[in-house]
Amino acid sequence: MRSTLTISLPSAMRESIARTAKARGTTESEFVRQAVQARLWEEGFEETRRQLQPVAQRMNLLTDDDVFEVVS
Repeated sequence: MRSTLTISLPSAMRESIARTAKARGTTESEFVRQAVQARLWEEGFEETRRQLQPVAQRMNLLTDDDVFEVVS
């Protein structure tokens, strides 16, 4: 099910969205949906990272390389 969300944008941002969507061959709505979805994914990833950071520190996993060694 879809619902509509009305937002207010500065004119320059709206024009940028229109140009970028056209260059990508998509609608402005689809461009904005994809941008919001990407941002929501990033927020979810960062929240997961924040929650797991204390656990990783207790396991002495302090860098991405430390984690990579464990999972490889």
